[in-house]
Amino acid sequence: MMPTVHEDGKHRGRTRYTLVETEHGHAWGVCAGAEGLFGEPRRGAYELFGWVPQTEVRSWVGSRVWLVPEDKALDPWLLEDAESLGQQPGTDSLVLTGLDDYEGPPEGFRGPVRVHDKHRWLGSCREIARALPADQPALPLVLRGLAPSDQLRAALAKGTRRALDLEQATLEIQDDHGEPLTDRLLWARVGAWRPSSYGTDLFDLEFDGGLFAPVPEYARPVWERWFAGPPDTPGAWAGFDTRLRGAWHDLVRERGCRRTHSDRPAGHSYELDGQHITDEPGLYLAIGEAVNGPGGYFGGCLDALVDCLRGTFGYTAPATLLWRDAATAREHLSRVLAPEGQSYDLFAEVLDVLTEGGMNVTLA
Repeated sequence: MMPTVHEDGKHRGRTRYTLVETEHGHAWGVCAGAEGLFGEPRRGAYELFGWVPQTEVRSWVGSRVWLVPEDKALDPWLLEDAESLGQQPGTDSLVLTGLDDYEGPPEGFRGPVRVHDKHRWLGSCREIARALPADQPALPLVLRGLAPSDQLRAALAKGTRRALDLEQATLEIQDDHGEPLTDRLLWARVGAWRPSSYGTDLFDLEFDGGLFAPVPEYARPVWERWFAGPPDTPGAWAGFDTRLRGAWHDLVRERGCRRTHSDRPAGHSYELDGQHITDEPGLYLAIGEAVNGPGGYFGGCLDALVDCLRGTFGYTAPATLLWRDAATAREHLSRVLAPEGQSYDLFAEVLDVLTEGGMNVTLA
């Protein structure tokens, strides 16, 4: 008998992945494996002509790199998870790539820009142009060992192009304990399906990879750690570099924002271990663990921190916070750059936000 998935969700805790129809919320199926979950997202590329460096540009440039036009009438734009392809041979140009879905230069812009990574100016160029990245075919997303719902089984039996276009769906992802971890949106267009080696009456379904943004390959070790379940000791992220700390915080945020928190009563005393706060992800990871324990979430930027202090994220004002090794954060975060390039003190601003939110902070 073919295994089925019912909309009551009884099967969801037994497997890693559940494919859910977005509009009405019914499950298309559950499975244990997802090939193609990790890969290389499509990145924008920019060539910076006449590059004048102010500091060394590494292969990984930064999680948030701002390109600031010399023309003050234009806003800066953002490259997330920016990488450098280095100086082009025989030229004075530098090529940067990054995720730029939400920001970008005006159409046809080719003016001079300055570039910073939120902490220092990296350099400037006399002209910038969007480059065409190498054509890289998108690998399919394959759900292996899928137990289909009645609706999906009927769609596969029909087999028409229209029936196999499942439209927008969510791939819900659980950890080894069956607890929700995160999810990913995709346009679920079935390209192929076949019987699965995972078990009788299970299927391997292949979806068009061009309609799914994979998790960056570099984040795989962080995800694999979280697949085993949330950390049981604080500071499990401390040995990671800034890039992997950012990937760790992404999962902390996505998991934390879908969980129900029990707010502690007013007057609670918190303690923050500040010895590893050498970057912005480390700052918010340490604050999250101080309030909500190992793997806990309590903001990822100043605005999110304000929201968390207002309640429903484990905290009730007023309270006290003992911030140990505060000098580490002060050393690394007292001078950061806003998108336009102005310097500000992030460490001081976090203290102000905590104080205004009813947290009496003692630095040690």
